[in-house]
Amino acid sequence: MAYKKTEHYDEAATSGLMGHYKGILDLIGEDSGREGLLKTPERLAKAMQYLTQGYELDAKAIINSAKFHEPVSEMIVVKDIEVYSMCEHHMLPFFGKAHVAYIPNGWITGLSKVARVVDVYARRLQVQERLTVQIMEAIKETLNPVGVAVVIEAKHLCMMMRGVQKQNSVTTTSAFDGEFQKNSTRSEFMKLISHKLD
Repeated sequence: MAYKKTEHYDEAATSGLMGHYKGILDLIGEDSGREGLLKTPERLAKAMQYLTQGYELDAKAIINSAKFHEPVSEMIVVKDIEVYSMCEHHMLPFFGKAHVAYIPNGWITGLSKVARVVDVYARRLQVQERLTVQIMEAIKETLNPVGVAVVIEAKHLCMMMRGVQKQNSVTTTSAFDGEFQKNSTRSEFMKLISHKLD
């Protein structure tokens, strides 16, 4: 399955979602018929389809579409990949940066494909912990590298806007496989990505 480059909306899904969003607006005490909200259900329906398009995408196919044989054995790091996802518990956004590294074992992929793999899994209802592991597993299974590392740093609106309301908290998750389970390799990777989340 090719990576979706343009926005596409399923008409049946759009119509169904619009009905639900209209009902939600009315249930929270709004008037879904007032001028400012007339097109809101449609906008929300299309936005939700866009934000969850990862369900329709295949991360392994994306990597395999630009898989090249190269006798490279040094660490490849793609850092500061923007992440925008939605917490599956409250359906509020979390956002931050992903840092991905792998040590090739005869095969590499296009650098943009690494960022696209992050998007495939981020554009689903998620928890950060699972997102981190899914990215690692996709690279591991398609490239069979010597090692893979993924670190994600993110801020969660479900913590910032509601609940504990801790506006400056950052959640960091990591997943390491192969050579990255060794302290020396992992330390080198962590040093390369070391910085504070903006």
